[in-house]
Amino acid sequence: MNHKDTPHTSVSEVPAGPPTLIVGVHLVLVEDGRVLLGRRRNTSYAENHWHTPAGHMEPGESVLRSMAREAEEELGITIAEDDLVLLHTVHHLDADDGRGRLQLFFRATRYEGQVANREPDKCHELRWWPLDGALPDDTVPYTAHALAEISAGRSVSAVGRPA
Repeated sequence: MNHKDTPHTSVSEVPAGPPTLIVGVHLVLVEDGRVLLGRRRNTSYAENHWHTPAGHMEPGESVLRSMAREAEEELGITIAEDDLVLLHTVHHLDADDGRGRLQLFFRATRYEGQVANREPDKCHELRWWPLDGALPDDTVPYTAHALAEISAGRSVSAVGRPA
């Protein structure tokens, strides 16, 4: 068959495959009704906004290993994978880069070590905020959404709009 006989298919006619999602892991540490948030700095997303300690799953990692690793890297605490409980899942439909994300919010039933800011180049400060809805106005929107959903006892939600 020569190039004249080759069938042409436009991109819009190509059947869509399964979605590829980026997985974010977030630690919800709560003490005395207050949640730990960090003010982001030198990041490509939500500069100077408050956010839970978080990161992305790396190739070959389970979501539990990813969360435990991020907690150690960012806060200097050790969490056993068996001590992580999934509280909420956010399907973030329209992230700034146009890629869909699953944002997984975990609670640690226990951990070892003292919470400290181990990444001052990425986090300006750590602070405890009331979980009752009195979060700072400049909290990452999907984070504020997830914390409200957690407080309401809901385990899954979606934010944004499809592209």
